[in-house]
Amino acid sequence: MVDGALVLVDAAEGPLPQTKFVVSKALRMGLKPIVVINKVDRQDARPVEVINEVFDLFAALDATDEQLDFPILYGSAKQGWMATSLEGSHDHGMQPLFDLVLSHVKAPVVEHGLFRLLGTILEANPYLGRIVTGRITSGSVKPNQAVKVLDHDGKLIETGRITKVLAFRGIERVPVDEAEAGDIVALAGLPNATVAMTICDPAVETPIPAQPIDPPTLAMTFRVNDSPLAGSEGSKVTGRMIRDRLLREAEGNVALGVRESDDKDAMEVAGRGELQLGILIETMRREGFELSVSRPKVLLREDKKGELQEPIEEVVIDVDEVHSGVVVQKMAERKAEMIEMKPSGGGRVRMVFYAPTRGLIGYQGELLTDTRGTAIMNRLFHAYAPHKGPIQGRRNGVLISNEQGEAVAYALWNLEDRGPMMIEPGWKVYRGMIVGEHTRDNDLVINVLKGKQLTNIRTTSKDEAVRLTPPIRMTLEKALAYIEDDELVEVTPKSIRLRKKLLDETDRKREDRARSAAAEAV
Repeated sequence: MVDGALVLVDAAEGPLPQTKFVVSKALRMGLKPIVVINKVDRQDARPVEVINEVFDLFAALDATDEQLDFPILYGSAKQGWMATSLEGSHDHGMQPLFDLVLSHVKAPVVEHGLFRLLGTILEANPYLGRIVTGRITSGSVKPNQAVKVLDHDGKLIETGRITKVLAFRGIERVPVDEAEAGDIVALAGLPNATVAMTICDPAVETPIPAQPIDPPTLAMTFRVNDSPLAGSEGSKVTGRMIRDRLLREAEGNVALGVRESDDKDAMEVAGRGELQLGILIETMRREGFELSVSRPKVLLREDKKGELQEPIEEVVIDVDEVHSGVVVQKMAERKAEMIEMKPSGGGRVRMVFYAPTRGLIGYQGELLTDTRGTAIMNRLFHAYAPHKGPIQGRRNGVLISNEQGEAVAYALWNLEDRGPMMIEPGWKVYRGMIVGEHTRDNDLVINVLKGKQLTNIRTTSKDEAVRLTPPIRMTLEKALAYIEDDELVEVTPKSIRLRKKLLDETDRKREDRARSAAAEAV
């Protein structure tokens, strides 16, 4: 649908948080919604109450009068029927839904002129290469037709020929000999075309108006895992495999940028946030990759006057009123500026902030902890703005292993007063691996392999029982937000470990002295 949106709601559970996110985007785009109440055949179904909840949700999301006047269907996707009322007939299958789409959603606007298409979806195919999907605004297109690609500002990107025109027939995508204005098609044969670019006839000079793609705001370095445990858990460990996988991902991911690092031994991956990059890392580890990743760094730039600028994001947080105070406090600590605060109904508050991207690294998990999992946060790139100064990061140092082997319970028990641990007895450790968090602000090298000395002395008292405090569980998202610039996250299909970039203690001290000398010279 070009001018409509289909909102599917469970008749028992009602609108879920993810439903709210999708509806919010659809309403902002001005789409006309169709609400389908699914699973009305269940015993615990409450369709009338759910409809009222959906209406309240639309009103809280500032829907227009036209959007609030949405049509409603009832049905059961499992049984394959839809009806216009709860007592309606079940004999027409999904026909009522198709009829409503045709009557409620406007037909696409067709213009006269030469061929023009605006790319809206990008994907990579192993046989056809890059595929761009969009709706033809005017003209027609055939295989082997000569076209050119224009950026949103009219700049020529490339010229070429269409090798394949794929049309959508139901859920299938089939090749066609010709497609005309109004059709949604997928075009192959243009290696540099992407979303928000206009694919058109060579005689066309004006592109279709489009909003440019938001630039990447964060970058991370992906490198080969060179720890002593490298290759013990993964099957894809070489730099060539990592490089090919990242380049393949960039072919079909419009928000991702991949390039070789300056020292040529790693790949720098830029994306929209740590969540997107974390999903990519999680996908790679499930595919059998082993790699080491650096701390996310914000992509800064300089304006015409040479002043440093950083990316600012518009952050919308919906939270219960009782938790609004802690959210405002934490966002203020991250140099965020509150733009709007208003009630959103049901005892909840909506707050809008302009926050620097670097201040939001790792905040998603902290927000859910502070609000007991009830908060919903949406982020959108806003603009580049002057640098807002330093933001307080991690206040504690780390505990670093000085030997390689398996951690011993007795050693961990004796070291508990140094800080909470991140490992358990029996876990494999190596020199330079981070095993815990120090209670002070400096790093401390410790020995977690030292066992209890055995003697032949007999006493009447029993040995002390070793009772360990549960360790800190490091998820991938938490680990990426935790590490500092001189540390890495080692990711394997089975483990997530934290380590220093330089495993040898002498090398780390030498680098610290060199950094201090450089700072004094400046």
